[in-house]
Amino acid sequence: MDSNALKQRFEFAHQVIRDAGAHANSYFKNLSQLNIESKGLQDMASQADIETEDLIRSAVENAYPEDAFFGEESGGIEPKPGQGIWVVDPIDGTAPFVKGISMWCVSIAFMVDGELKFGLIFDPSHDELFAALKGNGATLNGKKITPDTSTSIQDGRFCIGYSPRVTPQSVVSVLKTHLEAGGMYTCLGSGALGLVYVACGRYIGYYEPHINSWDCYGAIAIIREAGAHTVDAEADNGLTHGCEIIATVPGVTEAFAEILKTAKAAL
Repeated sequence: MDSNALKQRFEFAHQVIRDAGAHANSYFKNLSQLNIESKGLQDMASQADIETEDLIRSAVENAYPEDAFFGEESGGIEPKPGQGIWVVDPIDGTAPFVKGISMWCVSIAFMVDGELKFGLIFDPSHDELFAALKGNGATLNGKKITPDTSTSIQDGRFCIGYSPRVTPQSVVSVLKTHLEAGGMYTCLGSGALGLVYVACGRYIGYYEPHINSWDCYGAIAIIREAGAHTVDAEADNGLTHGCEIIATVPGVTEAFAEILKTAKAAL
């Protein structure tokens, strides 16, 4: 896929993600409209999730019927060689969303042959649109963003996520080691927002033992273009199986690697 085709899709995605955010936000402003269903332990989907993903999928299918699609609510299939694929989470942070907490977002990523080409994260509650096209830097509402320049774990906060897909011990050990090193942490309830907050300097890192591709791919594209470090989340069937996610500002990458090493050795 050539650069013009990618840029066209990137610009198209800006309007689609704003439309999707507006639709989801209409429910957020009137939560009494929502029908909520459980998908498992600490996992749920609402009418807003399903409708918002349908909106994005329909827009993509109409504009680029040759592309593949992989969404949290509707799933998808592995793309063919050379075929672009849209990776979408209509509402990342459904648990905060349904409780009226404005810590959720819409996430869209686009990849070709296992490589992330662009990503967008839109937070309608705060009207913040994070975006990055590979090779063109990362922006927040059109302005360039860069990571924090901290060089010590003690200089800022990490965002640390957890889901029942892993054992409690796997995250408790990291928390204990991180705190003993003088670090501090926050848990937002939205992995995508936690990750882009690393990209724009609000946090110095993000860690979660396992995260799904739709939760992180859009943010990872932004993190890389902003200049922060992150794992190769696309490797080893990351699209369909997810991965351990580590994102750090350059100055604390080695220090947090040691924290993880110590924490895992203690399990």
